Amino acid sequence: MIVAVTGLGREARIVSRPNVATVIGGGDGARLRTQIKAAFDNGARRVLSIGICGALSPALAVGDCIVATEIVAQEQRYIAYQPWTDELLARVPEARPGAIAGSEKIVAQADEKTRLYRATGAAGVDMESHIAAAMAQEFGLPFAALRVVSDSSRASLPHAAEVAMSPNGKVDFLAVLRSLMARPGQIPALLQTAWDAEKAFGVLFRCRHVLAPGLAPANLGELSLDVG
Repeated sequence: MIVAVTGLGREARIVSRPNVATVIGGGDGARLRTQIKAAFDNGARRVLSIGICGALSPALAVGDCIVATEIVAQEQRYIAYQPWTDELLARVPEARPGAIAGSEKIVAQADEKTRLYRATGAAGVDMESHIAAAMAQEFGLPFAALRVVSDSSRASLPHAAEVAMSPNGKVDFLAVLRSLMARPGQIPALLQTAWDAEKAFGVLFRCRHVLAPGLAPANLGELSLDVG
């Protein structure tokens, strides 16, 4: 069984299927670790981080797919399981291989993305992949990641988007409303952010077949999940 690690409830619903245990981070790293461990206890033996992400590379546009070659978080580097990475790239031919950076918070502003790109060389950033990769390594399980860009490296997210995610992965509409009432000028930017997210979710929906039965079995004795 695969544990699919997501940040949002909508991502989890898209990739949900009988052979997959979905967990939702909601921006809460400790809660996500607990959920992943529970999935391991219930028999999950492969770890896939899947969902949307922010772009760090200027070469990426909204809707582009990244299959992680490694996850970069602070001074840690977690190498994805190569056979699974190759399989994902074969199943999603339009996807690009690249590093994904892990962050404990939303990387919302364009200048933040530029700094993180220069520091890590990562193509994209999310809040779940580094936790999933670290736990996969701890338990000696194969790890891979597939993420779809929902905001470009040049885009700065409005404040309402930054506060929109609740710990259960749902939209916190009250937080969004409070932000809009305090800063009504951000409404056009929020509408653009929502439009871009819809495009990314559409691509993610088309990529859900990577969780279909028929994935090549992982060789648990030949994992390449090392810390650099």
